[in-house]
Amino acid sequence: ISPHYNNTTMMKQVIFLLAIAGASAFVPTVGPNKPQSILSATSIDDKTEVREYFNTEGFNRWNKIYSESDEVNSVQLDIRTGHDQTIQKILNWISEDEVSIKGKTVCDCGCGVGSLAIPLAQMGAKISASDISDAMSTEAARRAKQVGVKGKFYTSDLESVKGSYDTVTCVDVAIHYPDEKMSEMISHLCSLSKDRVMFSFAPKTWYYVFLKKIGELFPGPSKTTRAYLHEERIVRDALTKAGFEVTREEMTATNFYFSRLLEAKRV
Repeated sequence: ISPHYNNTTMMKQVIFLLAIAGASAFVPTVGPNKPQSILSATSIDDKTEVREYFNTEGFNRWNKIYSESDEVNSVQLDIRTGHDQTIQKILNWISEDEVSIKGKTVCDCGCGVGSLAIPLAQMGAKISASDISDAMSTEAARRAKQVGVKGKFYTSDLESVKGSYDTVTCVDVAIHYPDEKMSEMISHLCSLSKDRVMFSFAPKTWYYVFLKKIGELFPGPSKTTRAYLHEERIVRDALTKAGFEVTREEMTATNFYFSRLLEAKRV
């Protein structure tokens, strides 16, 4: 993607990247001798560190972003808009399907506060949704109950999710994983799916890499997290290796949110 933004917009994006932790729920930065991603955090202490972030500061921030709260700044509002657009694209795909989602099993990995799982449950899907944060999964369950839909909401890291489902979704979670872990992550998601996976990630393009590099040049008190961009080739190759073929794709790009969305079906 090579968006043609004016200088003001580009400067806003640079400012956003300087404080990317303040607007995003990425994995906490850890010390030099500790793992730097959820998937590579294999010890209990490392995973506890990640969970603590999403159960405290990260939860408070993202619960506001993924709601109708007015207590968000312009960057967070833009991210909310972008995320909502990605969710709506998935719902539109499902609405266009020849076979209804009603009665089908859906596993939503990294469900957050239920932004996707709840509307899918409202469409009649049998939902199993998980998040590494107990605060997030509890809030998702609360929101589901509030609107009168049923689903299983529980706390789990992605690699511990088990079962067999018609559809597996994983939206805006890959940004927590470095490139070397992507194939393993996608392979695990595909192993859970009988039919298809819907997966989003922040694409590694020259433009987004450039903005991210600028942000990394400057110190900031809120820079306690990191984000990973991914080459689309790596994602597609991992899906192919797992026996899946990309059938639909979309791109969402607002000022401060960019997400590549792929649907892949088992072949």
